[in-house]
Amino acid sequence: MKRRIAIPVVGEVLSAHFGQCEAFAYIDVEDDKIVSVVYLDPPEHLPGTYPRWVSANGATTVIAGGMGQQAINLFNGFGIDVFVGAPILEPKTLVSMFLNGQLTLNANYCNHDDHDHHHHHHH
Repeated sequence: MKRRIAIPVVGEVLSAHFGQCEAFAYIDVEDDKIVSVVYLDPPEHLPGTYPRWVSANGATTVIAGGMGQQAINLFNGFGIDVFVGAPILEPKTLVSMFLNGQLTLNANYCNHDDHDHHHHHHH
C-alpha cells in the first residue's frame, strides 16, 4: 500500500497553525515504511490553494496540528484524509509514530463512496 503524507512545517518541525507553515514535507510511505521525504514550498496562501496544491502533488493524507473545518472539507473534497491534533515534532518522527499507531489524532476521513454509511477503518 502506497501513501503520500503531507505535513505543514515551520523550520524542521510541524507547523501548529496550518495556514502559517513555511513549507510542506511530503513523505512517501510504502508497506508502512518511509521511502522518501521531500520539502516543497507552497504557493501563496489563499483560500483553497493549499488543498489543491497538496492534491496536485499526489498526497493521500495530511497530518496537521490545527486546521479549520473549511480547509478539512476542501481536502476531503480532493480525496485526502486529514488528521489533526498532531504534536510539534519532525515530520519523519510524526509519520513513524502515525504508522505505528502511537499518535492520538482526530481523523477526518473523506467519504469514498456515495452512500450514507461511513466505514472508518484503520490501516
